[in-house]
Amino acid sequence: MDLPRHDLGLLLSLDVLLAERSVTRAARRLGISQPALSAQLARLRDLFDDPLLVRSGRTLVPTSRAEALRQPLNRLLDELQSLVAAELPFDPMAGPVTVRVIATDYIHAAVTGRLVAAFEGRGDVPAPDTRVVPDTRVVMMAHDPQRSRQDLEEGCADLMIASEPLLPQGAIRSRLFDERFVAVQRRGHPRGTGPFDLDEFCRLPHVLVSPVGGALRGVTDEALAALGRTRRIAASVSSFLQLPPLLARTDLIAMAPERLAMACTRDLDIFEPPVTVPGFTIHLAWHPRRDRDPKICWLRREIQALHL
Repeated sequence: MDLPRHDLGLLLSLDVLLAERSVTRAARRLGISQPALSAQLARLRDLFDDPLLVRSGRTLVPTSRAEALRQPLNRLLDELQSLVAAELPFDPMAGPVTVRVIATDYIHAAVTGRLVAAFEGRGDVPAPDTRVVPDTRVVMMAHDPQRSRQDLEEGCADLMIASEPLLPQGAIRSRLFDERFVAVQRRGHPRGTGPFDLDEFCRLPHVLVSPVGGALRGVTDEALAALGRTRRIAASVSSFLQLPPLLARTDLIAMAPERLAMACTRDLDIFEPPVTVPGFTIHLAWHPRRDRDPKICWLRREIQALHL
């Protein structure tokens, strides 16, 4: 192995190749042509005296040598990134910035949308805390249990915003806010606008939100069961964002996160529920390899400054 003949950029290419397992996708991610990356792969095979990636069907799979290289390579690139970052602090005003955030649709509505408004200098964001950064693009990525951890690890996503059960194992996290549930109904509901009592709450038809889909029982039902009561579930949906349009067309009621309900006050009435339902905590999360990344540190500060 003759290191002086090879530049460190080859190691970055190897890192991306091992992550993507496709020369085409890796070249697109690196911003170079496919033939150029193929030439780099040939040089890497010469450097390590190993095929590194071999074809299996339509994909490339790493050899045992390549698998053994992956973690040490990640650590090396992290150290190099830290060295560069120490000399080149992140300045979002210096040029276009793209940030990628993983979250559920409710979180994107309650949090990420406010971040976009803050960068544009619009909305009800606290002005002096969050700077206007008009040349910033915010990519709202859907939470995928099979992909989110890998997206954070490989830098395809910068941050994840989620409750504890959804956070990837090993991710660094920081509490963002505590959320609670409120009862909601459409404006003009025939029951009127008085507070709910427990009997009425149990008698009226409900919409249940089941993120995994198909469930007919949730945390509200557990709380009611502790009181020896049940409610009537008339519909089950997979997303909190499906609630407002469904409630608008029916006389159903629902339990919803308060921040989502507050964003829909033009269409919904909000009430204290007649039963205590446990809330949940929303966290910021990121991969340990990017813990000191100046861009990630900046983005975390911007989100925290929203005072959610």
